Amino acid sequence: MKRTAFTSFHEELGAKMASFAGYNMPIEYTGIKDEHLCVREKLGVFDVSHMGEFWVKGAKAFNFVQKLTTNDVAALADGKVQYTCFPNGNGGIVDDLLVYRFDEETYLLVVNAANIDKDWNWCCKHAEEMGLIVGTELYNASDEICQLAVQGPLALKAMQKIVDVPVEDMEYYTFKKLNIAGIENAIFSTTGYTGSGGCEIYVSNEDGVKLWNAVFEAGKEFGIQPIGLGARDTLRLEVGFCLYGNDIDDEHSPIEAGLGWITKFVDGNDFINRDIFEKQKADKPQRRLKGFEMIDRGIPRHGYKIEDAEGNEIGEVTSGTMAPMIEKSVGMGYVKSEFSKLGSEIYIRVRKKALKAKIVKIPFYKG
Repeated sequence: MKRTAFTSFHEELGAKMASFAGYNMPIEYTGIKDEHLCVREKLGVFDVSHMGEFWVKGAKAFNFVQKLTTNDVAALADGKVQYTCFPNGNGGIVDDLLVYRFDEETYLLVVNAANIDKDWNWCCKHAEEMGLIVGTELYNASDEICQLAVQGPLALKAMQKIVDVPVEDMEYYTFKKLNIAGIENAIFSTTGYTGSGGCEIYVSNEDGVKLWNAVFEAGKEFGIQPIGLGARDTLRLEVGFCLYGNDIDDEHSPIEAGLGWITKFVDGNDFINRDIFEKQKADKPQRRLKGFEMIDRGIPRHGYKIEDAEGNEIGEVTSGTMAPMIEKSVGMGYVKSEFSKLGSEIYIRVRKKALKAKIVKIPFYKG
């Protein structure tokens, strides 16, 4: 099992550890609810070094990223980040990812940990077809980079203490290369997976210990805590962020998943599967990913069936939890389009019981 640059810290702090995407990762420290509230109210730190990072460089870099992703890379300026996805050629999604633009010939793709090999093979296949040199113009730096996500309303205020340029007023989904705690050329990005603001910081593995110590020292006065993957999941679900493998996958399109906003049908954006997605948008998908709130008592779980009032199966739960900030059980799932309108009554099959729920607007928690 792989270790990150921060694994020894998790072990020393007594975190509950488990295997995730081939890494020994912290699931929780003081408890999922406690950690969840810390991020919502103050700030918390996630080790997300298991994520994948691919560099795309050279004269063909823009065309490559534009072809492989659904969002419009032409809309990016230097220092901007874009959320997008890789279509799989069959109308589904290889993965969702972030695209960082450094300049017109330099991009960084940040992909999901569990999909690194899958994504790398996908990118290599198309790189070879488009004439990019694998190993130089397309480079997998995943094993060289560690990453901390510092999330919460006090995150940027705390991090301002250890960086050499202003960061508290940075726009959402922008980044800077800067000196952080004496570490040169760190990537400081106002992105995250919690809905509570903050940043994600990328440095080389050899600078990991220095980064960890500096971040926790800077956040001490604000009540900083380490946060595990358990709370990462409840935080992202509470604000309706998709999780690959649950809410999006190779079998569902971005149009079905409510990701039409990252699927840009603009001139010059001839991405893979554009024709399929454009037709699906025009014809209206037969199923849609929707948020729902439980009316009857119970917690929906991934894989539970969704039914209508007569007990007919109309969909399946993709994610579900008890949302700490609103103290309600909520979930997401694909349902037939005729049951996707706000307020529609649905039922979640929990063993032998059909528990009543209703379709609601995402995000569940608005902060």
